[in-house]
Amino acid sequence: MWKQFFTAASTADALELLAEHRERARIIAGGTDLLLELERGVRKGVEVIIDISRLRELDGITQQGDAFRLGALVTHNDAAADSRLVARALPLAQACWEVGAPQIRNRATVAGNVITGSPANDTITPLWALGASLTLTSLEGERSVPISGFYTGVRRTVMRPDELLAAITFPALAGDERGVFLKLGLRRAQAISVVNCAVVLSFAADGEMITRAAITLGSVAPTIFAADVAASSLVGERLTPEVIREAARLAAAGPTPIDDVRGSAEYRVEMIRVLVSRALRRLAAGEEAAGYPKEPAMLWGATRGKASPPDRARRLHDAASPIRATVNGVRRTMTTGQDKTLLRWLREDVGLPGTKEGCAEGECGACTVYLDGAAVMSCLVPAPRADGAEIVTIEGVKPEGGLHPLQEAFVESGAVQCGYCTPGFIMAGAKLLEEVAAAHPHGDAAPTSAQIEQGISGNLCRCTGYYAIIQAIQSAGRHVEHEEETAP
Repeated sequence: MWKQFFTAASTADALELLAEHRERARIIAGGTDLLLELERGVRKGVEVIIDISRLRELDGITQQGDAFRLGALVTHNDAAADSRLVARALPLAQACWEVGAPQIRNRATVAGNVITGSPANDTITPLWALGASLTLTSLEGERSVPISGFYTGVRRTVMRPDELLAAITFPALAGDERGVFLKLGLRRAQAISVVNCAVVLSFAADGEMITRAAITLGSVAPTIFAADVAASSLVGERLTPEVIREAARLAAAGPTPIDDVRGSAEYRVEMIRVLVSRALRRLAAGEEAAGYPKEPAMLWGATRGKASPPDRARRLHDAASPIRATVNGVRRTMTTGQDKTLLRWLREDVGLPGTKEGCAEGECGACTVYLDGAAVMSCLVPAPRADGAEIVTIEGVKPEGGLHPLQEAFVESGAVQCGYCTPGFIMAGAKLLEEVAAAHPHGDAAPTSAQIEQGISGNLCRCTGYYAIIQAIQSAGRHVEHEEETAP
């Protein structure tokens, strides 16, 4: 898929590599879009990959006064779990929670979502409504670009080949501001937006009169569509049913959506009206955070999947540079597989076939493994990322051997049918049980129904045996809880 794969030692090192290879190079952090594009031949002429996923200086969410800064390595799970963002940038947190499934959100970065530039990408819409700016850096220095001026067309941006998106900054919602993000997909999880919208409103001292409004729409135009006419109609008004109805009508009258397999243009227009109406009604009722999970299933372990920093030396992964990783507690050194995905490296080079390839595009979860403690889709991770990492596969889910309690519960509940999806469900479910037990060391260690649904939302069962799978996870959770209650 690539000719050269580098692990950058620092941000400056990554910029030097970009300056040297320019159009031939691509930065990878999460890689959940890039790997698919490379495998499908969408990214022509890309020969050099520069991995920045270990650069701690590019990570982290910080709040400076009334502004937020997201580093380039902030994942969707990072943002969805951050209480500060939930409180003062709710539309972004909601959008991040809607992206993919836990395994995807543990790798995919907000910056990557922005750079990919699809108008259906969920996080761009709220960032636009929040007035975000992007910090682009190169060896020549930094420049700040408003996200509203970042895109020139579908998946086209103003970024130069030698630039890296280092940070995203935006003002926090003030005390007189509220916002919400809503998305329409064709299924409850792992769905690309048919339409999405973000609404941010400022209110006068009475808490009812609108003084400023922003309405942005995704998946309805070549780039994010700012429904300025609809937003202007709200200023000076209160959110009465009549005002809401007119603003929704104006929002739907603005863009000219495309017809595609996910929805016709006519359907999208009607759904714009429905979503904007729904968003405004939620804001009017003060229910913008309704349904946001209080204890979401992250599947990211105690370290949140954060890798140890690099050894501060650039590394080129080729035949002369073996991949050294701890796999299921055993130190492995492999001289092959540097041009593969982690999934194929584990199966073909390490010799662990328990991890399955169901779709090879992050849709089914059959390839779920733990990378540095977090559940990920191994089909969307480059094999060189395993160098220096700790990996657990289905073969090592119970380190001391035997069956994991969840595996036993699968047997007892009859949750195994054809069995192809089972390794992925076991890995997702076992991480969920671990996560809930860690969060409630002296209380209820059994996951809720909502947490189970969230935890396995990235896993598909072709035999549609979900009831037995959910029952098995519930049973294993009760078993873990009972063990803790009876422990001396």
